[in-house]
Amino acid sequence: MLIVENLRVNYGAINAIKGITLLVPQGSIVTLIGANGAGKTTTLRAISNIIKSSEGSKVLYDSKDITNYPAHKIVEMGLCQVPEGRLIFANLTVKENLEMGAYLRKDKQNFSKDYEFIYSIFPRLKERIKQPGGTLSGGEQQMLAISRALMAKPKMLLLDEPSLGIAPLLTKTIFEKIAEINKTLGMTILLVEQNANLALSVASYGYVLETGEIILEGPAKELESNPEVRKAYLGEA
Repeated sequence: MLIVENLRVNYGAINAIKGITLLVPQGSIVTLIGANGAGKTTTLRAISNIIKSSEGSKVLYDSKDITNYPAHKIVEMGLCQVPEGRLIFANLTVKENLEMGAYLRKDKQNFSKDYEFIYSIFPRLKERIKQPGGTLSGGEQQMLAISRALMAKPKMLLLDEPSLGIAPLLTKTIFEKIAEINKTLGMTILLVEQNANLALSVASYGYVLETGEIILEGPAKELESNPEVRKAYLGEA
């Protein structure tokens, strides 16, 4: 579904991403874990072409080279990103935020079915449908950000730090719902996350990013049991 080859991103003289390669098979959850500042968000933004990658980089999505596609065209092709920090429209209601997610769609007659699915996954949003997004808790805003992306009818989601700033109990719920979305819709997901425990618990394969380079990769269960990963990212001595 997604192949990233030799991805490089430079900020002036700083090499933020140093030629990484990764694969996300269709229907899978793949995670990219690493400490704060490792380059995880930069990687997602480069895939979505929100920031420009350097010469020689290649991003293939659904068998098409999208390296130089405008960001909105990438969304139209079904590759949607849920950004770090959620970035919902605080002054718009929950319903209006969802409608914004569907902005590029032309099949408005199908919206009711999509709303029903979202409310079945995130019942809290239905309860708060008329509330401004800015009045929701951090966890509820994350539910809304994911749902807004789902309203675009994507084939693949890029999730950037869904646990950031959320209470532990709601974080667990969010990750359970990510797994449910993957299973129910067959949605392909690339998950960027600092919380390695949660990320590896829902993913089938993982990559470990450190200062712009992939230093380890493998099946999620193998990474969970890897002593280096356990010490550096799972909080074990």
